[in-house]
Amino acid sequence: MIWYPYEQMKTMKAPYEVVDAKGPYLYTKNAKLLDSISSWWSVIYGYHQPHITEAICQQASKFSHVMLGGLTHKPVEELSEKLADWLPGDLNYCFFSDSGSVAVEVALKMALQYYVNRGEAGRTKVLALEHAYHGDTFKTMAVGDDEDYHFVLQVYGENPYVVHIPTEIPALEEAFARYKDELNCFIVEPLLQGAGGMRMYDISFLKRARELCDQYGVLLIFDEVATGFGRTGYRFVADVVLPDILVLGKGLTGGHIGHAVTVANKKVFEAFYDDAPEKALMHGPTFMGNALACAAAKASIELFDQLDIPARVAHIEDVTRRELAGFSDPRIREIRIMGGCACIEVYDEKTLEGYQQFAYEHGVFARPFLKYLYSMVPYILNDEELVKIFAVMKEWFRRTEK
Repeated sequence: MIWYPYEQMKTMKAPYEVVDAKGPYLYTKNAKLLDSISSWWSVIYGYHQPHITEAICQQASKFSHVMLGGLTHKPVEELSEKLADWLPGDLNYCFFSDSGSVAVEVALKMALQYYVNRGEAGRTKVLALEHAYHGDTFKTMAVGDDEDYHFVLQVYGENPYVVHIPTEIPALEEAFARYKDELNCFIVEPLLQGAGGMRMYDISFLKRARELCDQYGVLLIFDEVATGFGRTGYRFVADVVLPDILVLGKGLTGGHIGHAVTVANKKVFEAFYDDAPEKALMHGPTFMGNALACAAAKASIELFDQLDIPARVAHIEDVTRRELAGFSDPRIREIRIMGGCACIEVYDEKTLEGYQQFAYEHGVFARPFLKYLYSMVPYILNDEELVKIFAVMKEWFRRTEK
């Protein structure tokens, strides 16, 4: 049997069976559903996107996968070259992996070994944010701060190697002053904390973080697995505040095949570039640089530019703000909007019980979690489709009004 994610298997309701998917729609045997969350925020150009599908098919007609251990191939070389040209600053050194969680693991390992290679083995701590989510592998869980997902780690007790702080500049300054010689990196989901509750914060916090990282010699890591490729309204937040290591996933392949990349700047790469074998980065996912995924990613980047995604996301944000302007309900704690993301946070998670089925019956696929009803739509939605998503949300509160 299938062991489904984030579910108590004994009590979970049967999942909807998808028989087809195209554009922004999922098709079951009985329903056509507008996907309001882009398959966990990844299918940014919609399903069965012709350009990406064709790139995958063309590559599959040659070969699907070749490992990078002692071998290389044109799709991974072309993607690496494209990313180096496309990403800001000197983020030029691409380490590929098969998922966002693994890519974050690589970033954290890279940061630790960066200092070990430089003879600063005492820098063992990671600075991270409260409510952070960076993945479900062990180290990513440790730097995360979400007991709903990662409560199992409580059996280990307090982790001496991770410091969590609120998203407040005084707390940030205090942490750097206190742990300055012990920190190897500060890792953040820039501007938007997704699975931690769609929490949004200001760019001034990241600008101050960059200053402090420079002052204390700490690496700055941006986990843009969820926030990259336009989701916050920026192409990448890294375009505004430049990190030392950038992690991308989800939209990298337009959600058509799993892949991710950890991109380092020259300073980080050169700490590993040495005659000494022990200074090499000893990591190697079997499917890193998968040829199909690289072909899909290259096509995804081409689409991002051709479709002028930043302009599309700006329009999505305008329509979202218009549709949710003035909407309120006593059960709603706050409505937050940023780029291609909107979140209605309620006081009591019971308020959202039954919403997924309600949305299904109104032609929308949604997956609220805890106290958060949210949208992260495919960027290709037209205005009518976008309005429908928010109309269904508002109708839910009206229908269940006390």
